[in-house]
Amino acid sequence: MANSGLMPSYTFLNDDIVCIDTEQLRPGLAASYLIGSNGRHAFVETGTSLSVPLLLATLDALGVARSAVDYVMPTHVHLDHAGGAGALMQALPQARLVIHPRGARHMIDPSRLIAGATAVYGEDFMRKTYGRIVPVPEERVLVAEVEPERDFALQLGQRRLELIDVQGHARHHYAIWDAQSRGWFSGDTFGSSYRELDQDGRAYIMPTTTPVQFDPPAWERSLGRMLAREPRHVYLTHFSRIDDVALLGQELQQALDAYVRMARGVAAGPDRQELLAARLMAFHLDQLQARGHRLSVARLREFITPDVQINAQGLAFWLEHAA
Repeated sequence: MANSGLMPSYTFLNDDIVCIDTEQLRPGLAASYLIGSNGRHAFVETGTSLSVPLLLATLDALGVARSAVDYVMPTHVHLDHAGGAGALMQALPQARLVIHPRGARHMIDPSRLIAGATAVYGEDFMRKTYGRIVPVPEERVLVAEVEPERDFALQLGQRRLELIDVQGHARHHYAIWDAQSRGWFSGDTFGSSYRELDQDGRAYIMPTTTPVQFDPPAWERSLGRMLAREPRHVYLTHFSRIDDVALLGQELQQALDAYVRMARGVAAGPDRQELLAARLMAFHLDQLQARGHRLSVARLREFITPDVQINAQGLAFWLEHAA
């Protein structure tokens, strides 16, 4: 078995689920999950191409043969979730890429995906943050035929994984129900909850209104479907497992409602995005301070600024094009 020499960071969770830190930008930002059952395995999320050596090193460290991975399952095609899919598939000879119908073409031919992201972030940032994005051969792509009223199921060893269409964050997004653990692999549909923002054992949840497909009513429906299963766990991409699902689901919905109110209260103009960022920052700082968070205001501001900025960008786009 290959030995990369890398030291990946991973955590054993529950029910043969391993959370792997993809180490994108910083530790604890983005996760990939390795699910096992009867000697067969699947990756949920890939991180970027730069993350792939860490995922392969995790297989080596756990003694999992690369031929024992049946599926690679990015929940949607945003690059922090699927940017490494092509490179990972090259290293996993038996795996099939399981992708939303609206995302399949971007995995087979990622040129438009690359061009769009480069237009936003620039070539230098793309190279340093995402690495080289590799296409996936069409014959290795399994399209998960999910629709609002139709789900899609896979068998992984003795484990059933059920995929549902979840709109709101992106139109090319599915979530994965794992009946064995009674948990959702949620991608970005259940928001972000960073462990650094936990306080006294209580998690803090933030929406993820990344450009360009934010859809509040659709997101509310998606959350409703997920919570109706009465899940025991949610496995977030950003970052790791959360357990107080009913409460956090309610808080996420309240935050989304507040985002919409704040966005609609901002007039059109060249400084709209900056005004939105200021309002989102004040909203989250007020909530975190009300909890008596141990981090200083300056540290909290520094920590949540990247999420606030991209959320403001997504809300500004929504106001311009859809609201």
